[in-house]
Amino acid sequence: MRKVLLFLFISLQSLIFAQSGEKSIILLDADTNLPIEDVTVYIIKTKQILLSNVEGKVTFTLTGTSNIQATHSSYIGVTVRSTALLKTDNIIYLKNNTKDLDEIIITKQHPQKILKSIVDNSIKKLTVPARLKVYSREFFKLNGTYSYYNDGLLNFQLYGRDKNFKSNILVEQNRSMGLINEEISADVLGYNLNNIMENYYNFKYLNPILEPKAKKEYDFLIKVYTANKNYYAITASPLENSKGLLDDFTIIYDPTRKLIIEINSVISPMTLARNKDKTSLGSRNVYKSFFKTIYRLDSENYYLVSSKEEIGFERVDKNNKTTDIEVRNYFVTTNFSNQNYTYKESEVFKDKTLFNKKDVILTDYWNVSGLTATEEEQEIINKIE
Repeated sequence: MRKVLLFLFISLQSLIFAQSGEKSIILLDADTNLPIEDVTVYIIKTKQILLSNVEGKVTFTLTGTSNIQATHSSYIGVTVRSTALLKTDNIIYLKNNTKDLDEIIITKQHPQKILKSIVDNSIKKLTVPARLKVYSREFFKLNGTYSYYNDGLLNFQLYGRDKNFKSNILVEQNRSMGLINEEISADVLGYNLNNIMENYYNFKYLNPILEPKAKKEYDFLIKVYTANKNYYAITASPLENSKGLLDDFTIIYDPTRKLIIEINSVISPMTLARNKDKTSLGSRNVYKSFFKTIYRLDSENYYLVSSKEEIGFERVDKNNKTTDIEVRNYFVTTNFSNQNYTYKESEVFKDKTLFNKKDVILTDYWNVSGLTATEEEQEIINKIE
């Protein structure tokens, strides 16, 4: 009898361990076995949102059981039960559905006009008012060396309507680390948190290709993959005779609901090669620029899931001296709610970046942030710390 009870106790403990605690999922391409970055992983029970890193990895803590959804614009989504995650690191393979040659869609309307209507409709459909709990992570590189880092949990209260979105920020927890060179002032550190969400919700980053003159500077195409009719892609690439640092854009959208799912922009090496460096004092010579946002559409809500921004430039200083600066910023919406929350005006964060705020660390929030640090990123953080 004692042996039977002992066996039952061990079995129960094993079941509890299997259903609770920290778990990791590694998302791999079913054909290439390579990791898949930017897979949105949604824990249905807790409504937590995670994003796979460049290693294809997400880490989370779950008590009990739940269905877990994994979605990506270039792959067939899957749903798994948490009870199937029996290991610490669990591999899930996704099937790519954009391998076939893409077809060009011929339309009577110019693709730019179609894009404008999609942007307008997306703005109208974004769920506002809303609260986004966001994990922010930012790396700062000075003259080739990572020298500053910050991250934090931020609550964005979104309000307003139709191209006039506004946001208030309440910082839940945050930390900053690293020594800043005296020549680098706080105003060049990172992206402005107090307008970044408004830019995402107003689709401000698409303005350069929505202007009338863009038709003379860009080649617009609408494409669809033969194996994936759920999404169309509008591409806007600078023409060879275009001048200035013009980005290459790819906008993935749902053609039925006319909603934007993903935006990518990057300054190509060819564009960079065509531009001459500026030499006047204070000039910024950009050598790298990247931007990506992902939006989520569920049964009732449409909202921002994540963003990545990266810029690298040489700043011209006195006596022809240059300072090399790189900033890399991540945003992940870990939880979404269409309910307002109450706060005092004095609690609203009004500075530009978390660099300006004293550290508030109550928990190891970065370990359950929705964005697992890669081994390389963790080494950078540890070194700066």
